[in-house]
Amino acid sequence: MSMLDTTVNPAATGAHALTRRERVVLAELAEDVTLEEIATRLFVTRNTVKSQVRSVYRKIGVSTRAEAVAWAEAHGIR
Repeated sequence: MSMLDTTVNPAATGAHALTRRERVVLAELAEDVTLEEIATRLFVTRNTVKSQVRSVYRKIGVSTRAEAVAWAEAHGIR
């Protein structure tokens, strides 16, 4: 794989590929709250949460909040 290749190896994805903060954000997505509310809870900006959510989606191979929540539940992240 070249250094310029930005695709994620599916075998390398999973809970272990997420940072601690990404796991926290993923767990927060399961709650019925907005990104703004998550940001307030975590003492960061909404843009920071949006960036972290995009990173989570990319790492676990999903494109919606519902898919991310289902993935989190299947992998014991709450």
